[in-house]
This record gives sequence, structure tokens and C-alpha cells, in this order.
Amino acid sequence: MTFGGMYVSPEQLMKDRADYARQGIARGRPIIVCSYATGIAFVGENPSRSLHKISEIYDRIGFAAVGKYNEFENLRVAGIRYADLRGFSYDRTDVTGRGLANAYAQTLGTVFTQEAKPYEIEIAVAQVGRSVEEDQIFRLTYDGSVSDKPGFVAMGRGSDLLSESLSGRWDGSMALADVLALCVDLLQDAGDDTDAAPLTGADCEIAVLDRRRTRRTFRRLEGPLLDTLLDPSDSTDDVP
Repeated sequence: MTFGGMYVSPEQLMKDRADYARQGIARGRPIIVCSYATGIAFVGENPSRSLHKISEIYDRIGFAAVGKYNEFENLRVAGIRYADLRGFSYDRTDVTGRGLANAYAQTLGTVFTQEAKPYEIEIAVAQVGRSVEEDQIFRLTYDGSVSDKPGFVAMGRGSDLLSESLSGRWDGSMALADVLALCVDLLQDAGDDTDAAPLTGADCEIAVLDRRRTRRTFRRLEGPLLDTLLDPSDSTDDVP
């Protein structure tokens, strides 16, 4: 391929695109998505109360993303439209996390290979099951690659170290309060400022997919309820 009279091999072009996307993603604050005894938790550092990085897609499906807000917001909206149309045309049970992840993968892959610049984002699509073993968590990268992550996934800055720490401390039987404490503790350690004040509920965006509900399992955790769950002196184990 020729640019301004200079030849650039396809391999070099793809490498440059990948490096560009990874650099953008690495600047994003991390998000952890992980199963626990009664659902799936989404935990990210995000002090904004209006620009959400975590969202509901459908009855039992949630979405989380890191990177450029406008890019992943477009995909979030497209995912909701995809789910609504499929659920209306067929049946609500035909809307699956796997199907949504595949649709996102096609879009991301097309953008990566054909557009002027790749999306600087990573996405997690999670579908809560009737048990931890039936939970599905998919991670999608900027080039459309999809991986099935049993149990948990970390995205954004320091994601490799977060994943390593989770593998040694996470357990699917954990109560919600315990898994939130673990995630917030790991996100605190992943910050650039070692002298920063401890993260609080106001610093984080946290939501769950509650497997005990038959529909609309997504719920944001905010205010006094979240403060209670994050309080190590409180005995509350789950969302009422």
C-alpha cells in the first residue's frame, strides 16, 4: 500500500493500527467484570454520574467499555437496537450475549481493517445465567477479536496485572459485598498515584446483573446502598 509515494506493507499497517488503538485504550481507567454468587458485577473508576461506561443492553445482558466514550457509546446504542429488534422479531430468549458479541466483533473488525483509524476501545458483554457456571463474559478488542472469559475480565490500564491479581483472589462463591471490596481494592492499586485517597462509592460506577430476577436483571448501585456494601464494618452481603 502506498501513502504519499511511500510503500507501507499490509503487515506494518495493521501493526501501526494495533499500536495506535492499544495506546488509546491504555489511557482509559480500568473496569472489572466478574461473577459472584448471585450475579455478575461491573466495577469501574468513573466519578461522572452522567457519562456511563457500564449499561444494560437487554433482560440478562450488560455492557462495559473502556476507551473513547463516543466510539463505545455508538456501539452500545447499536447493541440495544440489535437486541430489541431480535427480541421483537423472534423471542426474548433469542437475544444472547454470544450473538451480541459476534455482532460487535463484525463491526469492530470492519472498522479496524477499512476505516481511517481503528476504534480505541475494548468492550465486555456479559450475560447472567442461573448459576456462576452458566454466566457468560465476552471480551472484545479493537480489532474485533472475541474471547470467552470464564469468571472475570479486566480491561483498560493495567488490565494484565488486574487479571493476574483476580486469578489469585477471586472466587465465584463470593458474596456481592466481598467481590465489590476486592474489585475496588484492585482498582485502587492500579491507579497511577500511590498516595491517592481510597476510592469511595462516589468515585466508582458499579452495577450488577442479579440472577435472582427473571427479567431486567440490571441494576445500578449508588448512594447509601453502595456505601453500605463497601463498608467493611457492615454485615450486608447482598442487594436487597
